[in-house]
Amino acid sequence: MAATTTQYTELNDAADFDSIASPDGYVSISGFGSLLSERSARSTFPNLQTFRVAVLRGFRRVFAHTAPIFFERGIARMETKEISSLSVEPCPGEFIIVTVFEIHKSEVPAFIEREHEFRFLVAVPEDLFGKPFSHPSVVCSRYSDEEYRLVRCKGNEETFFQRYGHHNIDKIWQDDILPCRVYLRHW
Repeated sequence: MAATTTQYTELNDAADFDSIASPDGYVSISGFGSLLSERSARSTFPNLQTFRVAVLRGFRRVFAHTAPIFFERGIARMETKEISSLSVEPCPGEFIIVTVFEIHKSEVPAFIEREHEFRFLVAVPEDLFGKPFSHPSVVCSRYSDEEYRLVRCKGNEETFFQRYGHHNIDKIWQDDILPCRVYLRHW
């Protein structure tokens, strides 16, 4: 079952997403990095619906996590610490522009796989005029390494090694890394 993190409900596994699914079986996603691009979103969720721009209050963007895909694609630059992609974290009084779209709950496992290193929080976006949406959405938020290893990797160090360790990464969430330059060009 979902746990509460500050004022946001956390979704830990695919079954938790049912709690925010619409009656017809769709889950809203708030995208802030590569998911600002409909093309990128459709690369994982080809049948997504109602892709639109929105505002998400109470969050800010941060470059604080090491993205393994940058190592897999050969675009990470360890020597300059340009290894981070974008994440968000709760921050009262702040807001970010996001995209919101719906995926069928059968696609939630693909969402979890794509965004494996994140904490999944439930939040209510607003349209550009300040009107709250009728359904909450999921936003990928900053985790800690300890929580990631415990919740996503289920305490299995081999899972962590397969995703990060084989890239010589022992810490995902850091405050002293920089954005990957190639990634910045895409959004």
